[in-house]
Amino acid sequence: MLTHVGTNTIETERLILRRFTYDDNQSMRNNWIADEKVQSMYSEPVYSTAEEVKGLLDKYIGSYERDDYYRWAVIEKASGECIGQIAYFLVDSKNHFAEIEYCIGAAFQCKGYATEAAKAVIAYGFDSINLHKVQICTKTINKPSKRVIEKCGLTYEGTLRDYFYMNGEYVGRLYFSILRDEYKNL
Repeated sequence: MLTHVGTNTIETERLILRRFTYDDNQSMRNNWIADEKVQSMYSEPVYSTAEEVKGLLDKYIGSYERDDYYRWAVIEKASGECIGQIAYFLVDSKNHFAEIEYCIGAAFQCKGYATEAAKAVIAYGFDSINLHKVQICTKTINKPSKRVIEKCGLTYEGTLRDYFYMNGEYVGRLYFSILRDEYKNL
């Protein structure tokens, strides 16, 4: 049985993962949410104005009332900037698994931030929520995300072919997962 504890602050070596606040609006727009390339790689729309981001923040912040809602702002400790987000966007309480999505701004990619955040959220899922399985999916064309997933110790499960239609072509969706026993043995 899952123990829903909601979105609590997680601290890593270089990051603070915490609930979003309205004060994140500007740094979200500066660092990732207004970047079409970043947003398209994780199939989300671009939010360019303060009003658009506020609308999204209304949704995020309002959802924190639920104990089964897990979405963190990724804050770089050195700058205090919101450089991305990470979430258990799909939580299956009946089958005891959850799926992670993450997004890191272009200027902060390939520096280990996504791996650091994902490892922390995976640990949170097993240690605090009592998940049996954590999964992460990525597009076949997103090689940096695939590297993050592999560094986190997840196992490749399969590909859904031609899952996304992007820029006039079809792109597959790769599935990876880690089970509780595998996590304990890392």
